[in-house]
Amino acid sequence: MKEGIHPNYREVVFKDMSCDFLFVSRSTVQTKETIEYNGQTYPLVKLDVSSESHPFYTGAQNKILDTAGRVEKFRQKFGRFTKSGS
Repeated sequence: MKEGIHPNYREVVFKDMSCDFLFVSRSTVQTKETIEYNGQTYPLVKLDVSSESHPFYTGAQNKILDTAGRVEKFRQKFGRFTKSGS
């Protein structure tokens, strides 16, 4: 490999902020924050969602509401009160 043309590929700690889940992986992502993990200092990447908090992986996808159906039900119930032409 040529020197100076490839990004720095190193171990990085990813942290799911919604459930404080940490895991180590290799990445080229640039970050200014670091974290002490298992006795070593790693660059830190903060995530909103990971496999530990995503509804598909946690089994909570059955609890997602049918919002399209709820909106249509609302329009049927209160649609007559809207101005004509909208």
